[in-house]
Amino acid sequence: MSTYLICLTIIGIASLAMAWMPLLTEKTKISYAILYVIFGILLYLLLPSLPIASPIEYQNFTLHFTELVVIVSIMGTGLKIDEPFSLKTWLVPFRLITITMLLSIALVAFVSWYFFNLNIPSAILLGAVLAPTDPVLASDVQVGPPLDNEKDNTKFTLTAEAGMNDGIAFPFTWLALAIAVPSISLQEKLIDWILMDLLFRVAMGIFIGYSMGKLLAYLVFYLPENKNFIVIRDGFVGIAATLTVYGITEMLHGYGFIAIFVTAITLRNAEMGHKYHKKLHNFTDQIEKILVAIALILLGGTVVSGILKPLTFHWMLFGLLFIFIIRPLTALISMIGSPYHRNEKFAISFFGIRGIGSFFYLSFALKETKFDNGAELWAVVAFIVLASIFIHGISATTVINRLSGKYPHIEDIQNNDKT
Repeated sequence: MSTYLICLTIIGIASLAMAWMPLLTEKTKISYAILYVIFGILLYLLLPSLPIASPIEYQNFTLHFTELVVIVSIMGTGLKIDEPFSLKTWLVPFRLITITMLLSIALVAFVSWYFFNLNIPSAILLGAVLAPTDPVLASDVQVGPPLDNEKDNTKFTLTAEAGMNDGIAFPFTWLALAIAVPSISLQEKLIDWILMDLLFRVAMGIFIGYSMGKLLAYLVFYLPENKNFIVIRDGFVGIAATLTVYGITEMLHGYGFIAIFVTAITLRNAEMGHKYHKKLHNFTDQIEKILVAIALILLGGTVVSGILKPLTFHWMLFGLLFIFIIRPLTALISMIGSPYHRNEKFAISFFGIRGIGSFFYLSFALKETKFDNGAELWAVVAFIVLASIFIHGISATTVINRLSGKYPHIEDIQNNDKT
């Protein structure tokens, strides 16, 4: 039997099943990601003729496929945020992508270097890879579609953090890459990293994202309504914009992840109440679900293919330490003094879900430069992502539903403080 036809059939069945997953998650309170990973494990056990699911052997495919999944997810994440952008109302997400991320990278790097004998470049890389929460697998803790008028601090904060922090983690991946190259002095490396990888690439991503968001808003909102121009109402524009913005930004050496999210937020804020945002988001969300279904099945396949073989008991303890201590602790520190209720803070700190973005960063770094312990790094990251899928996937829906609507929205708190 043709392996190609088997793969097409599996993709079709997995994509079709996604139509029922939201309802199943609502009834069982268990994330669909768990079911798809288990499905992937069973498929690879029962059908040994399937292509080997190994990110080490298929490095290019892993890199570009995870890249595609993440950029589509970032666009969808930005489009569904109903909260108008302002530094004041977005303060907590900004704290999470700065204070939490920096502390998390530093702690992971120190622990993995001091206790697990990773060299400094590998330790920094592990910190950078594990730093971002995932926009792909975190739908259970995020806001719903646009125009739902959902006022929920926890969901908003986790959604905004997931959209922003994938791009912010990139400079630290480049830092690990710079230090891993022995031919250049450390001083030269750090200067180049600060000027190029930290400042220029971030600024370029923000600039292109904002410019493209304004241009799209002009084309789809202003011209049709004010100049009798062609009305654009096709949902695929969201995906087209994603690919265009990402390609242009990366060619100009900016961070495409940042540019996509800024584009989505700029477009969303141009006409916050316009119904077209629903079409854009719905189409993007549908494409994302197909890609996620494939990614989760392949993740299950990597387990069968032996990605966890280099994993030791001590690295398993490290993974649990990261999920239960490092992420919650660093997030709680960043939220000191915020007006959120303590239960909201605990939920936000705990649900730092790890996923496809971590695989992208690791495959990117290992393709760019040779790191020691590459297989070990894959095993640790895969274990943490799998543990996150199961631990957060079982608890997320129940906890978030209990918090939903229970506490005053950040805007109401700020208004009360004024009065």
